[in-house]
Amino acid sequence: MDTESRGLQQGSSACWSTGAAAWGSSQQKRQRCEGSSSDQVGSSTSGSVQMSEPELPDADYVDNEEEDYYMEDDDEDCDDENDDESEYEFDEADFNQQLADKFDDLDLPPGVEATVPWLQKSAAQDEEEPEITEDEITRKYKAFPQFYTVENFADHHYADKSVGKPSRDWAKRIQHEWKLLEKDLPASIFVRVAEDRMDLLRAAIIGPKGTPYHDGLFFFDAHFTATYPSQPPLVYYHSGGLRLNPNLYNCGKVCLSLLGTWSGKGCETWNPAQSTMLQVLVSIQALILNEKPYFNEPGWAGQANTPSGEQHSIEYNKNTFLLSCRTMLYSLRKPPQYFPDLVAGHFREHGRTILAACKHYLEGNMVGSVVPEEEEGGNGASSSNSAPKQEASRVDPLLRRTQFCDSLNKLFEDLLMEFNVKGADTRKFLEEKLKKNLPAA
Repeated sequence: MDTESRGLQQGSSACWSTGAAAWGSSQQKRQRCEGSSSDQVGSSTSGSVQMSEPELPDADYVDNEEEDYYMEDDDEDCDDENDDESEYEFDEADFNQQLADKFDDLDLPPGVEATVPWLQKSAAQDEEEPEITEDEITRKYKAFPQFYTVENFADHHYADKSVGKPSRDWAKRIQHEWKLLEKDLPASIFVRVAEDRMDLLRAAIIGPKGTPYHDGLFFFDAHFTATYPSQPPLVYYHSGGLRLNPNLYNCGKVCLSLLGTWSGKGCETWNPAQSTMLQVLVSIQALILNEKPYFNEPGWAGQANTPSGEQHSIEYNKNTFLLSCRTMLYSLRKPPQYFPDLVAGHFREHGRTILAACKHYLEGNMVGSVVPEEEEGGNGASSSNSAPKQEASRVDPLLRRTQFCDSLNKLFEDLLMEFNVKGADTRKFLEEKLKKNLPAA
């Protein structure tokens, strides 16, 4: 270490220990100590000194430290009147203020760390405040186009399925489909098509309000075979192994008359001259992800508008919402290719509403009913879409309600964690969780 750096460290240590141990000595003594220290610190041009907040040492430690220091520096002027130590009461705030007054006009040399509170404040004031920019997740979400052409799909369900050698009319028809999608897609459906594989398409559909699927994201892969449009496209649902609708199988099968996977009549079936991929996506959203999916099952459709059928529908919706929440977690943890920005931004935007819905349903309200926080004005007033309080189930209601609440409480905790990571507005729910976990006074 060079002479100037050693002088800086020794001068600072002398003044530091003197201030802590013998602050009540004579004015002449303080002036000599401070003058000597200031000269040494001000003359330093290099080196690194770390200044930490002083602690009041015991008397024996002070005597030994001062003895070693003064023997090294041979400064007899700062070594007298040691008897004053026992009468001195250390005031940290006053001590810091004295140091602040002393170094007000001092520019710290490069490498000196300001760890004393008043130095930290001064250093913080000197730093320029960082420019506030829009959150990256929100920015990408807002910029996420509804329709977009990508290069290729690596994880598409039909990626290994060859389209063969389609005709020129096939390519023209696919391009026509793309134009329709780009122009007329509803705001709640997003589509990606592949430039290198015109036969592949991927869509994300947001679950409609007023249904047990509300605010969920559901992903579908489509494949235009070489016989398209004579035959409807093949469509696969990314189920994550869950069956949350009679028409959406856990194996990925989509049961819809328009796709030829279920019987139908007239306009319900595929018409090569009129039917389109846009029609398929809108039908999935409106006809499959509806408010009472229980009656989508042909064997149960006849129970509609009967007390027994309606009660079964209520119970089915409860289980469907649980599966929808699990699908949200599945999508958050493993978003399909080209859709991570949509997944992150969507659940950041709607996380608070989903959590509020969980609480609303745990209170006994029917799944799919309007959540008070969602309503305009937030006053909790009911609307035309609101549903009455859930009626008691006729089949072991206590057991069913307990199972539903236990499952939803667990999913709520998982969703809270995932939404919080994505930056959703979860403060209210985190505060409630904290209060609940606090021990009773």
